[in-house]
Amino acid sequence: MSTVDKSIITDISLAPEGHLKIDWVSAHMPVLNRIREQFEKDQPFKGLKVTIALHLEAKTAYLAKVVQAGGAEVAITGSNPLSTQDDVCAALVEDGITVFAKYNPSAEEFKALNIKALESKPDLIIDDGGDLATILHSERKDLAVNLRGGAEETTTGIIRLKAMEKDGSLAFPMVAVNDAYCKHLFDNRYGTGQSVFDGINRTTNLVVAGKTVVVVGYGWCGKGVAMRAKGLGANVVVTEIDAIKAVEAYMDGFAVLPMSEAAKVGEIFVTVTGNRDVIRGEHYEVMKNGAILSNAGHFDVEVNKPELAALSSSIRTVRKNIEEYKLKDGRSIYLLAEGRLVNLAAGDGHPAEIMDMTFALQALSLRYVNEQYKDLGNHVEKVPYVLDEQVARLKLESLGFSIDTLSEQQKAYLDSWKEE
Repeated sequence: MSTVDKSIITDISLAPEGHLKIDWVSAHMPVLNRIREQFEKDQPFKGLKVTIALHLEAKTAYLAKVVQAGGAEVAITGSNPLSTQDDVCAALVEDGITVFAKYNPSAEEFKALNIKALESKPDLIIDDGGDLATILHSERKDLAVNLRGGAEETTTGIIRLKAMEKDGSLAFPMVAVNDAYCKHLFDNRYGTGQSVFDGINRTTNLVVAGKTVVVVGYGWCGKGVAMRAKGLGANVVVTEIDAIKAVEAYMDGFAVLPMSEAAKVGEIFVTVTGNRDVIRGEHYEVMKNGAILSNAGHFDVEVNKPELAALSSSIRTVRKNIEEYKLKDGRSIYLLAEGRLVNLAAGDGHPAEIMDMTFALQALSLRYVNEQYKDLGNHVEKVPYVLDEQVARLKLESLGFSIDTLSEQQKAYLDSWKEE
């Protein structure tokens, strides 16, 4: 059966536009191109089945093609209902990858598509938010019979996996790609920072300069969002639960307030915590008329939508990806992209050059799991530093840069405690 017959997508005729998108990003992903050359030569996944769940747009599509180039039979599904691009799905199907994804499916259909992608009983997975891992640990344990392990993309997914590991239920090794140095330094900071405002600006067509932007959470993603907001001329307020991160935000030049106070002054809100209900009922009650709410955390639970709806007399779509909640006292609060990832649901996600490094880590981590799974045990594993550094060196090489190396005398000096 062909991938066209096996796949569940919206429309195969959309493939030409999808191919153009994939061709564009592949031309701007030199690190992944080098890894693809290695994979084509070495065939590290020959004879294996790989299931991928990621935001299904062009950069993810190219990662899937790189894994396929390594000999794998690839099935892919989306990790967010609103970030799937139907033309990209169609292009992948034409390229021999089985796709189970559509833009904006119902919650039930979305989960069913995830399960369909796992029905091949994969040897390896690439996960985003722990969705595949959760399915394989709950209602469909039978689909994990061949699973050697996999790699996880996000903070949210790693939190879920570590909870499984802590209670002894994790059934296979998973590499925490999100915790790699290259990932949180570049993807989470520069990627999230730029793509969040790409999504907000594209969707609202409003100026950021002069407005008060409230960044909820000052992890690596929050740092990037705050940095870009400042660069666009915003007054930035950070809310935090971690005292150390709060001091860091202050020393980076940002105001630090509890959400109860930040809610009164904010005009644009961006949540980046990985937790739920960080903006909720009591905050809506004191917000300014016209406040804009957006989320850059994995799940659509950071902004409490039921409590916002309960305070509203009407809800209407006023522009694509903008819902106006008309409060009973006459104020309007606007929610972007249904509270889902604003940078992907209302934009194209991180820039190609950023995802080049992240997806290089994914590809190399997947190969690492396949080579070492018998020795890893059922744990959440760190990305080996040698892989992290390899990606950075390939990136420098692609930029035409070189760096210094230690001499033998310098190495000996660093390794010795004695004065010579």
